[in-house]
Amino acid sequence: MKLQYLALGASLAVAGAALAQGHEHSVGRNLPDVEFTVTPGLPDCARNAVMSGDPSKGPSIILGKLAAGCTVRWHWHTPNEHLMLVSGRARLEPKDGKPFTLEAGGYAMMPARHVHQFTCVNECVMYVHSDGPFDIHYVDN
Repeated sequence: MKLQYLALGASLAVAGAALAQGHEHSVGRNLPDVEFTVTPGLPDCARNAVMSGDPSKGPSIILGKLAAGCTVRWHWHTPNEHLMLVSGRARLEPKDGKPFTLEAGGYAMMPARHVHQFTCVNECVMYVHSDGPFDIHYVDN
């Protein structure tokens, strides 16, 4: 299996620079106020916004908005990945496990280095919590 490595932290860090500053007070944003951007290395059908932390340096929470039919092909991450689906419907396929469908309000956790594929059945909005610097390693079969 040939692995490709692509670090996304720098692009995501720039997008979330304002939120990554030290917080001395509460921070909150509603979905209509979020500016989503394309992140190099992810499909164009996936838009993202850093909500908390600095993905290039450590734990973070990223809000993702993926179009219907958008697929993030087979890949893995160095840190653990926690997905919380806000709206839509998605199919998560672990390489060594049974595929399952996430509905709005659903949660999934992919352990570090666990190969998986993610597809939005219809438009999805989700939070992605990474417990370390965010990266993505695509797997070519």
